[in-house]
Amino acid sequence: MSTTTRTRRDLCPGVLRPWPAEDGHLVRLRVPGGQLPAGSLAALVEVAREYGDGDVHLTGRANLQLRGLGDVSPAVVDAIEATGLLPSRSHELVRNVMASPLTGLAGGRTDLRPVVVALDRLVCADPALAALPGRFLFVLDDGRGDLAERSCDLGLVALDDGRAQLRVGPSWGTLVPLADAAEALVELARRFLDVRGEGPEAPWHVAELPAPLVDPVPPDPRAHVSAPPLPYGAVAGGTHVEAPDGVVDPASVADAILVTPWRGVLVTR
Repeated sequence: MSTTTRTRRDLCPGVLRPWPAEDGHLVRLRVPGGQLPAGSLAALVEVAREYGDGDVHLTGRANLQLRGLGDVSPAVVDAIEATGLLPSRSHELVRNVMASPLTGLAGGRTDLRPVVVALDRLVCADPALAALPGRFLFVLDDGRGDLAERSCDLGLVALDDGRAQLRVGPSWGTLVPLADAAEALVELARRFLDVRGEGPEAPWHVAELPAPLVDPVPPDPRAHVSAPPLPYGAVAGGTHVEAPDGVVDPASVADAILVTPWRGVLVTR
């Protein structure tokens, strides 16, 4: 377990908790699994042009940011909400779910998109889970290995089309049917909240707990997978378009279907 000592609550920005940066307010929008609702990125570009610096920025967690905003008024929040990228005001800070970008499109052992949707739905449906730290991260690898080595609080690696092994901080958890994976992860998130305590010194991450969240389990041999990041350019399922300096190319947004953890967007052509 980590020896990190916290002295304050996390300050991760959201739409309803903007960050006062030097160039104006910054807001962050979580995009579970990087999956973009149709037309949402193009709509967000218009919000950025009207209220911010004109650009949509990407993060290394496959989330979106707007910068250079003035006061984040109710009109700004409403405009962002209209893009479809703010489905839950109460849980906006905790919808931190990364997944293998090409899952269900090409390669991998299984399609994790239903797990992403179910996990996001279950998190948002539980009022208690709105108290998760804004840095708390779920990472789901579909067995291809592109995210298997990413640090996480909770996650999984698919072992085949029907089962996965859970990740619990730096350790491994039990094997579960994929159909039950989202509920298993949510139950572990609830357990984290139960044991972390309250107040500014409470841990932000599973690895910071004074004792393991669950008894560690040896990793299944199939969980040892590794793959390089998705390359830019033509890939199975579309084109991975780089966002130089984390800024989305406006020419790519109309056909964008997902955001990747490597500051890029996958577009269909």
